Amino acid sequence: MKSIRLLLLVFISLNAFAQHEPNLSRYKTTDEKLKVWLQYTAQLLDKEDYPKLIKAADKGILIAKNQNAYKSRFYLQKGLAYEFSNNQYQNALVNYENAWKYARKARHLKNETTVLMRLNYAYYSVQDTAKSKSLAQYIKNVVDTTKSNYTKAVLYGSLAEYYQDNAQYETFISYQLKAISYKKMLKKDKVNEENIAVSYLQIGSAYTKMKQYQKAIEYLNEAKKHTIHSPYVSAFLCNYYLHCYVSLKEKDSIQKYYSQIYTYPTPKDSLFLNLSYANRSLSEYYVNDGQTQTASFYAEKAVLLGKKSNDEDIIMEANAIMGRVLYEKGEYNKAIETLKKASVNALKYDKESFVNINKKLSQSFAALGQWKEAYHYNEIYSKNNDEMMAESAKQNIANAEARFQNKTKAQEIKNLSTENAIKNIQIEDARQQRIFLTAGIILVLIIGLLLWRQSQIRKKTNLKLQALNQELDEANKIKARFFSILNHDLRSPISNLIHFLHLQKESPELINEETALRMQTKVISGAENLLNSMEDILLWSKGQMENFKPHFKKIAIEKVFEETEKHFSQYENIALSFENPEQLILNTDKNYLKTIIRNLTGNAIKVLEKRENPYIIWKAIRENNQILLSITDNGSGGSQEKFKALYDDSEVIGIKSGLGLHLIRDLATAINCKIEVCSTPDAGTTITIISPL
Repeated sequence: MKSIRLLLLVFISLNAFAQHEPNLSRYKTTDEKLKVWLQYTAQLLDKEDYPKLIKAADKGILIAKNQNAYKSRFYLQKGLAYEFSNNQYQNALVNYENAWKYARKARHLKNETTVLMRLNYAYYSVQDTAKSKSLAQYIKNVVDTTKSNYTKAVLYGSLAEYYQDNAQYETFISYQLKAISYKKMLKKDKVNEENIAVSYLQIGSAYTKMKQYQKAIEYLNEAKKHTIHSPYVSAFLCNYYLHCYVSLKEKDSIQKYYSQIYTYPTPKDSLFLNLSYANRSLSEYYVNDGQTQTASFYAEKAVLLGKKSNDEDIIMEANAIMGRVLYEKGEYNKAIETLKKASVNALKYDKESFVNINKKLSQSFAALGQWKEAYHYNEIYSKNNDEMMAESAKQNIANAEARFQNKTKAQEIKNLSTENAIKNIQIEDARQQRIFLTAGIILVLIIGLLLWRQSQIRKKTNLKLQALNQELDEANKIKARFFSILNHDLRSPISNLIHFLHLQKESPELINEETALRMQTKVISGAENLLNSMEDILLWSKGQMENFKPHFKKIAIEKVFEETEKHFSQYENIALSFENPEQLILNTDKNYLKTIIRNLTGNAIKVLEKRENPYIIWKAIRENNQILLSITDNGSGGSQEKFKALYDDSEVIGIKSGLGLHLIRDLATAINCKIEVCSTPDAGTTITIISPL
């Protein structure tokens, strides 16, 4: 169900004028005209006359000329008119960005606060993740520096919604609770009470996403206290109660809230949207209970009411449950037709719905014996379900880490009460470390014994299978290469993460709140990049299980550069730049090339540890029917002998010659590339990868 967002805190009904356009000739000064015209446009917004509001806002912008505060408000009203008129988010976005620009010029914090709130939602609606992330960081800076309770109330709510949109529910809940605390400091009125209710409602929604329905009901009960004068929020509240009790299979409560939802909304207050969702929930309850005829009755009502709502999200969900009911009834052709309608917008609004729809499509085609189509939709289901499971696993890890950190902090505070408690904890920790160390040594010995035993068995087997020695040797080389890749690409990010966790555990007094937040953000970013790198390498290794051979295809070098820049984003002290003016395309194996570039970049970073103003420059140019990829650093440089392992196959593999350089050389050779080195002592090094077109 489409979640309700933060309500507008500043736009309330203004009744200074009738609906007729005011005669500005009656007013002498521009300031008087602007005040009158702003009241008029606010009234149009309150009356939801959006076409007229767009024209009136344009006129207000012309009147305002250089008065940036008024310009900001007129652009904001114009953006709202587009957003609330059939969800024209792109048009709304342009006007919100202009409103933000003029609000900053005018240094009008209240205007900027409202604009930032709408911009946050607009970027989410058009799926502009880059701008959304950048805006979230800007909002954090604003709430950290402002003393305005109003701004904190609104923008903490916007930050919460940003994390909610990214499925980071624990962070979302934390920010939303901060927003609620500041909203309660504001003047009590109907709009503010509605906003408090919405915040509690959104927290309840997050817990339903995490399938913690009893916890969700606790926050829905808090929301209920603030919805006395708001049928709009009460209708949504009933639907969330209904959703929880359907999942908990509490029939009496289901019937109670289903009946209650018909008493709240009017057409203005999302009547058809809420009624469609309520009937969808009832249909889900009965189809889960095996009562397909009753489920069909409610599903048909959900589809009919969804169409009247003109809301794509609600229509999609109604068609999804209708398709499932038809499948359970054995009407497979009708189920396929309905599910295909639902799938059009499913991925845009809810990935879980998209996964379930494609699963039912696959099952429906399979029931008809149309195996080709069944396989096609099963492939879509499997791919997106795997991604969803990966996201869920990532979220579970994040939640577990957050819980662990909270428990650790609480334990530290408690243990500061007496020195004896601290000493006891230290002794216990030391004992546990000894146990873990002993267990680790035993485990290593067992693994060593197993490896030795495996080696003996392999030797005996090799005597009998001499014809397969060459292939076995090649397999061992493959393993060595992948271990080298894992070592070079993953060791540094993991060490950074462990360093921060040790610092946070052993010396928390050295980290203030701001530094901790910055470092945690940096570690989260590094961990996410690490996860992406691990997924890349593991997917690559899966495709290379039998033969470690490159798979050539055309790739954009710019994409490889972007992934490399993200992988090394934690090294803020090093100026890492990428130059690709011709936007070159290279026919090669992407994974081989990424590994080479990543290792060369990692090596360059190591030699820059103690350099002043360190920099690394990657360049991609076309020259003499070849593509040249070069990395230049201002490190200490060295002799050609130091880099011999990069271009000399006869160089012996060892610590001095560098296992990483051998890995780079082997991978480059596999994709038909040559490597040249130009290094000047105390001036830096340039390594060039030469690839044919």
